[in-house]
Amino acid sequence: MFDNLNYKLEKAFKNLKGQGSISEINVASTVKEIRRALIDADVNFKVAKDVTDKIKSSALGKDVLNSVSPGQLLTKIVSDELTILMGGTNEDINIEGNPAVILISGLQGSGKTTFTGKLANYLKGQGKQVLLSACDIYRPAAIEQLKTLGEQVGVEVYAEPENKNAIEIASNAIEHAKSNGKSIVIVDTAGRLAVDEEMMNEIEALKNKLNPSETLFVVDSMTGQDAVNTAKTFNERLNFDGVVLTKLDGDTRGGAALSIRTVVDKPIKFISHGEKMEAIDKFHPDRMANRILGMGDVVSLVEKAQMAFDEDEAKRLNQKIKKNQFDFNDFLSQLQQIKKMGNIKDIMGMIPGMGKAMKGLDVDDDSFKPIEAIIHSMTIQERENPDLINGSRRKRIATGSGTSIQQVNQLLKQFGEMKKMMKTMNKLGGKRGMSALNPFGR
Repeated sequence: MFDNLNYKLEKAFKNLKGQGSISEINVASTVKEIRRALIDADVNFKVAKDVTDKIKSSALGKDVLNSVSPGQLLTKIVSDELTILMGGTNEDINIEGNPAVILISGLQGSGKTTFTGKLANYLKGQGKQVLLSACDIYRPAAIEQLKTLGEQVGVEVYAEPENKNAIEIASNAIEHAKSNGKSIVIVDTAGRLAVDEEMMNEIEALKNKLNPSETLFVVDSMTGQDAVNTAKTFNERLNFDGVVLTKLDGDTRGGAALSIRTVVDKPIKFISHGEKMEAIDKFHPDRMANRILGMGDVVSLVEKAQMAFDEDEAKRLNQKIKKNQFDFNDFLSQLQQIKKMGNIKDIMGMIPGMGKAMKGLDVDDDSFKPIEAIIHSMTIQERENPDLINGSRRKRIATGSGTSIQQVNQLLKQFGEMKKMMKTMNKLGGKRGMSALNPFGR
């Protein structure tokens, strides 16, 4: 996500490296490169011009402190302007009502149904009683897809497969929610084209009838500037409340994320990436600006960890670490928790500096499979006491896991080094040292 834009912005900032001060000449050259980078990322030309004019104006009005280089100062200015461009602050969805109704709209193939499942899982995690309403009456297997997602996240799906009236289905779903103690109804609608007048009339009528507390427009971010233009057309008909950007883990240039707030004047509320039901985040303009500039997003990383890691499990693990009893069972448990946090490459990109280091590397959840296979091929005794694993056992584990003896040796070596680090941190820091090993720090 935003890899190419990040690379080009870094290249632009290099124009100021070695410069003792900011001048109109060197800023003009840098700003020109920034504008070109934004346009290459499929940002609306007028938006790119406006934001770079503001960057130039801000830069020329700043005094450079002795402790700050011109390049660092401009990076901060660009970060601030990108944050403003994307909305400034994050905005929550409105879930007021009895029940609250959330209407999901968007183009065909934008990822609406998958997002609907993710949003249900997200709200369920906040303790909400959620009902999904299957109102895509046109796409084959759409109802079955939503039912499958509902089963995955443990949320009921209301459907009437024989009924071809979306308004009736949604209205009946709301009555069902009232009768069964559901506080939120998420209505998944059919994808439609902005030029399809009949379909646009249907979604407009659906909104007028349901009077939802929140209407979200789902945008495939891989379609770039086309997505922004489509959002504008939909907004003229629906006056939606917020935007959802999907497929941000794909080969996207990022133009939609950077342009849509300015063009449509509606906030981006969620971003979605990958197929996992946990792969959904509230949109924070300042955090996204930092990630675009390669500065990471530690706050979101910690929030993801706190959601994925079980607090009681973290406390139990802490006690084992303190007693130097951390074993392969604990290690395997931690791998499972990390995988819950979402796409591995996306998570690594939240660590400052890691996005650049991982550029071009193919890192995904499959990277953990050889490690998991090796641990699963160990006996219970071997997992609890890795010192038992001699040469013959290593050969057996390698054969059983479909890996090589070298891979088994490497894992054992890394595990041993990790245990030494934990022991050292335990001696040095007590609570403070342990806080670095889990998101709860207890």
